Amino acid sequence: MGYEDEAVEALWKTVWGHKSAMQREFTRGTHGETFVLRQLAHRGAMTPSQLADAMHVTSGRVSSVLSALERKGLISRTPDPDDRRVTHISLTEAGEENARRNIEEMRSLVCWIFSQMGERRTRDFVDLTREFMTYMSICRPGEPRPTPDEVRAAFAEGE
Repeated sequence: MGYEDEAVEALWKTVWGHKSAMQREFTRGTHGETFVLRQLAHRGAMTPSQLADAMHVTSGRVSSVLSALERKGLISRTPDPDDRRVTHISLTEAGEENARRNIEEMRSLVCWIFSQMGERRTRDFVDLTREFMTYMSICRPGEPRPTPDEVRAAFAEGE
């Protein structure tokens, strides 16, 4: 086994084999109410189908999440004035505050972790993560590996 295989095993064991409370919260935030609140806070009003696409879930799943958020008073639904079949979902004031608190808490936790790691190691981590994610963005399962030109283009785009 080469260093690449050892690194993959160590990465998988670290990322998927040791779920911290914070990782569980990040993961939870990609599948339900927290994700919707973050999306709406970041992008503004969206349609249910746009949210379903962003979440990679069915319209039924989005519908149940939106119903729960509406019951809690965190979102509002507004019919499109030009097309009554389209509904726009937006945050209420309470929803904006909830999203802001959630985002700030996660930011604060990550800042604390970085303070523990120190500036040099944090900068190295961020640089390596950016590089890793650039490679991830151009690789597709079942397709040929990217060419050197595609790799150069991806890194040039990220600058």
